[in-house]
Amino acid sequence: MPEPTVPSRRGILFGTAAVSAGALLTACTSNDPKEAKDAADDRAAPVADDTPGRPVTIGFAGPQADHGWLNAINDNARSRAKKYSDVTLEITEGSNDTAAQIGQVQTLINKKVDVLVVLPADGKALTQVGLQAMRAGIPVVNLDRIFASPQAYRCWIGGDNYGMGLNAGRYIGERLKDTPDAKVVELAGVDSLELTRQRTQGFDDALKNYPNITKVARQAADFTVESGQAKTAQLLQAESDFHALWNHDDDQGVGALRAIAQAGRKDFLMVGGAGARSAMDAIKADDSVLKATVLYPPTMAASAIDIARALAQDKGIGGLSEQEIPASITLYSAVVTKDNVDRYLPTGFR
Repeated sequence: MPEPTVPSRRGILFGTAAVSAGALLTACTSNDPKEAKDAADDRAAPVADDTPGRPVTIGFAGPQADHGWLNAINDNARSRAKKYSDVTLEITEGSNDTAAQIGQVQTLINKKVDVLVVLPADGKALTQVGLQAMRAGIPVVNLDRIFASPQAYRCWIGGDNYGMGLNAGRYIGERLKDTPDAKVVELAGVDSLELTRQRTQGFDDALKNYPNITKVARQAADFTVESGQAKTAQLLQAESDFHALWNHDDDQGVGALRAIAQAGRKDFLMVGGAGARSAMDAIKADDSVLKATVLYPPTMAASAIDIARALAQDKGIGGLSEQEIPASITLYSAVVTKDNVDRYLPTGFR
């Protein structure tokens, strides 16, 4: 999963793009369902209009697609580029080896692409090549995992890991607010990643508003089905009585649900993270403990293509008074439940 350090949650919030990956939400920061729906219904124009402009070559470099979310990132970038007759997409073979990815970005720079979209395997390690591109006059759209210097990119767009945890905690808190001595457990991601710490911090901060709820256990998994199953089995053995489980990632959630089914447990609710299609299908069926998932939408890659095209063609963003594209765009972590899952199903990744 991605590892950004979000520049600011006070920046512009991009919606989850349930209808169009490039649609800008008008300050959709409310947790009130009606307000959120009204904001979604008032979507402004796409990031860049569809009227053909001058031909643009966009270089796209991302990490190896060894995870459902990362594969969806590549799919979103490709499909969005195909919508524009004036865009040529130069996409590299993804790599988790930072030296290899640096070489791939340098190759795109040498090809003199008009703009770069880079989701770095390691933001800090790829900062220098981002700076190299910017110095060469090639604007860089930094996708999700952020470079160490704002000088290495023209625009950053990514998800809100803290917001994921915060909204998961709020959802669980509201479900359990009338339950005396409620207990929750957490199935985290990889503890060495900053994103995991941000998700945990957001969750813990949300629970502070519910004094009747205590987090009694936490296990860190590895964003894989196998680790999700093994770590959940350990949680279930260690904790015989709890009311909710917050799982950071829907891929490892597949394994978590297997362990829960094998244990025959149905006495708690589960909230996932990221927005996999399998999770949304389970939420819609309403036949398991999984009742919600908090989005970390891979549609950000489609929006990054929109932004890259707009930068190359010297266009702005529809719906904003400013002529220039913002320096940073933070997506909103919507909570998908049985009540709204149909709206988000088109964005669910496999």
